[in-house]
Amino acid sequence: WFTIIFANFAEALAEGQGRAQADSLKKNRSEAKAKRLLNDGSTETISALQLKKEDLILLEDGDTIPGDGEVAVGTALIDESAITGESAPVIRECGGDRSGVTGGTRVLSGKITVRITANPGESFLDQMIGMVEGAKRQKTPNERALNLLLIALTVVFIVVVVTLKYFAAYMGVHVAVAMLIALLVCLMPTTIGGLLPAIGIAGMDRLLQYNFIATSGRAVEASGDVDVVLMDKTGTITLGNRMATEFIALEEGREKELAHAALLSSLADDTPEGRSIVILAKEKLEMRGSDIRAPEGAVFFPFSAEARMSGIDWNDHRIRKGSFDAVREFVSAKGKPLPQKVQTIVASIASEGSTPLLIAQDEQILGAVRLKDVLKEGISGRIAKLRQMGIKSIMITGDNPMTAATIAAEAGVDDFVAEAKPATKLELIRNYQEKGHLVAMIGDGTNDAPALAQADVAVAMNAGTQAAREAANIVDLDSNPTKLLDLVEIGKQILITRGALTTFSVANDMAKYFAIIPAIFIIGYPQLRILDIMHLSSPESAVLSAVIFNAIIIPALIPLALRGVRYNPTSASALLRRNLGIYGMGGLILPFAGIKIIDLLLSTLHLL
Repeated sequence: WFTIIFANFAEALAEGQGRAQADSLKKNRSEAKAKRLLNDGSTETISALQLKKEDLILLEDGDTIPGDGEVAVGTALIDESAITGESAPVIRECGGDRSGVTGGTRVLSGKITVRITANPGESFLDQMIGMVEGAKRQKTPNERALNLLLIALTVVFIVVVVTLKYFAAYMGVHVAVAMLIALLVCLMPTTIGGLLPAIGIAGMDRLLQYNFIATSGRAVEASGDVDVVLMDKTGTITLGNRMATEFIALEEGREKELAHAALLSSLADDTPEGRSIVILAKEKLEMRGSDIRAPEGAVFFPFSAEARMSGIDWNDHRIRKGSFDAVREFVSAKGKPLPQKVQTIVASIASEGSTPLLIAQDEQILGAVRLKDVLKEGISGRIAKLRQMGIKSIMITGDNPMTAATIAAEAGVDDFVAEAKPATKLELIRNYQEKGHLVAMIGDGTNDAPALAQADVAVAMNAGTQAAREAANIVDLDSNPTKLLDLVEIGKQILITRGALTTFSVANDMAKYFAIIPAIFIIGYPQLRILDIMHLSSPESAVLSAVIFNAIIIPALIPLALRGVRYNPTSASALLRRNLGIYGMGGLILPFAGIKIIDLLLSTLHLL
């Protein structure tokens, strides 16, 4: 009875860890209101639970977004911390890969019209609640295989115990039926059987703690077995925006003059590239923010896609910063020839996988700014960890092969595919799957949806499009592609914890068998004395000690089942040796020691 009670307690404790989060999400969902747009342009306030797919709702400053949708009109700054835990607000706008919004998030500023994309019960909030409340109903393939193993072991031990009854009668040894039943209870694989649900539910709870939503238990388990990972360059390996890394002056000794001109020409450039040039120039000129002053009477020219330049005019001076073609036209319009050295600098920057921007002042080119894809902090270390796990990393990009090769070498990926199209990703995944590999794919755009649907583990960014999220089987609420490593580690930790406790359970059952059987039959079969290393007080004490030990070991292992076995990136063979060494030997030694101690207590206290 204690075994059953403690096994149920382990499962209940695991479920309870996520219940508070589910209750909080339910409250957010039920209290949310929506301003639904009517055909005549007016609005009506309704409960979020009444919203249906294709409804249009109006959202303004301070409004909580009542359901999942796509921005149809406008741009807004959204606080997604309630869902993702990330404090930095994000921009959501109509069109592109930044149009998706999630129920439960809040509009900080702006006014948008959102088209609802999920009926009641189908939103991500509902999926989060359902995953917490329904985790115990999901069984992965490995769990089913383990259940079959436990059933097989149970059948074997039943046959053994039934056979012992007739073996004892043949040897003239009387063994009570109650003792045989107690022996069967000891030998049954109750340890792993009782902890198995807790391991699975605790694993799903860890996913929620890392802000992942899994729509498939199979995907969570597969994440621990993936051996090929496909990653987009932009946003996954690099920051997604090119950053200024170097000023290259046309004439030696004029670097500071070039940096100052680049700074002035970028003051009206609000692009990430423009802001990075200002930051780099301030570093070169050793300036603080308060030191930046534009000349009196200056006229600014913001960067535009049409002009491909930004700049500043004051008095008789003109400074322009832009692409090679745009600045060449600007200089040529005044009849100035382009120096050969400029073309050499531009070609050199491009050959290294970077992008050149030229700076011209008063129709004279001062030099170039090197724009480079900057790797995300720590990405090289994470890719190295994937390699330690035996996982091949492949970078996919639409860039030319030269740029792709440069970034791939810096990041340390195992392979790369340049000038890739959506069909290229899909074909690549299929090729690896045909070779027997399990493939993980990260994506956030509509063009990633076919590849996500094909991948064994498909991780979509919550900030991405609805099509990408629907095609994926795991959604990252933080929209942080580098968290794939966390997902793989969670999957591996679930598998390793289950394997470690299974190893311990099987070794534990075998140890109890060889501890109890000699004690029961030594009287009628003295030849077994050589196996009686325990020297237990009596057959009754042996069985009772084993039953008590069996009831104690499950609550002792509950913290390990909930926390998970610590995972260190290493080879499968090393992990197997570690599990056999720690949990296999532990499962053999611990029962002998535990049963002996309990037997001594029983005999000392004269309880038998």
